[in-house]
Amino acid sequence: MAKAAILEQVGGLTIGEVELADPAPHEVLIDTKACGLCHSDLHFIDGAYPHPLPAIPGHEAAGVIRAVGSEVKTVKPGDHVVTCLSAFCGHCEFCVTGRMALCMGADTRRPQTAAPRIMRADGSAPVAQMLNLSSFCEQMLIHEHACVAIDKDMPLDRAAVIGCAVTTGAGAIFNACSVVPGEAVAVVGCGGVGLAAINAAKITGAGKVIAIDPIPEKRALAETLGATHTVDAMADDAVEQVMKISGGGVHHAIEAVGRQASADLAVKILRRGGTATILGMMPLDCKVGLGAMDLLSGKKLQGAIMGMNHFPVDLPRLVDFYLRGLLDLDTIIAERIPLEKINEGFEKMKQGTSARSVVVFD
Repeated sequence: MAKAAILEQVGGLTIGEVELADPAPHEVLIDTKACGLCHSDLHFIDGAYPHPLPAIPGHEAAGVIRAVGSEVKTVKPGDHVVTCLSAFCGHCEFCVTGRMALCMGADTRRPQTAAPRIMRADGSAPVAQMLNLSSFCEQMLIHEHACVAIDKDMPLDRAAVIGCAVTTGAGAIFNACSVVPGEAVAVVGCGGVGLAAINAAKITGAGKVIAIDPIPEKRALAETLGATHTVDAMADDAVEQVMKISGGGVHHAIEAVGRQASADLAVKILRRGGTATILGMMPLDCKVGLGAMDLLSGKKLQGAIMGMNHFPVDLPRLVDFYLRGLLDLDTIIAERIPLEKINEGFEKMKQGTSARSVVVFD
């Protein structure tokens, strides 16, 4: 039996128990040690994004391998691992062209004809696995291509936030944008993802790193993580401020909120030839666009799922960045809470004043 936070119906999580199956040939069973609360989870909890219920959310996790299936070759019992929702098959068009984050991961899930990975504690019905992981649970049963082994010197509560926030934010800087030292970068939204992007922009040597957020506490965190300038997103002259700071617009604008207004702002603050990268999960009816003059100015707009990561390579490097003092994960984590306080953690997220809350399992 494993204790879990279960989404029974839209609106909130219920603490209950589930039963996990034995690992299939390519699956691993993980004792979850920590899991971050991500705004993407909230989209499912609040019903903005549909998902079969009941389900266990959670996708930003780290833990220790308890058992492996007969064909697993990438990890072994006792390994410390970080999980990643962008599980990859290894042989589709996207995988073989180096765009693993776009893999639909069909071969990484159990076929519908097979027994489910997660069941109610009494065995009466299956519980849906969310985003290949379902990490708000004392254990995870996942495909081996949804996790990677890391240095055991890495604290697992810090390692957890690498699994989504840092992979998404830093990955946008390193992978999706390939920021060149000296370029100007603006980040709209200073939650966990935005703060990770700011930190990565500093690591990569960006010339100006402009943090844009309406909350003063978030702007202060951004400065700690490497922002050279901050702008109040709600200021009437926010665009003009960025234009002045950057000398005519930024080379890269990163949207890390998931709102129409913030995406539109990211486009408005670009210089000629600049690129806006949308990371946030916007409402499903939203559209972002470039005007005729934007196109004539060579501006570009792109989406980037999970930072367009190559996580078996990227995550151990990000761990190394932390251990070497380059990546600041301590500032990103605002609090550590037990599973029983998870709903309170999401309420705090809605207030918008702090960074990451992390559930820590005993």
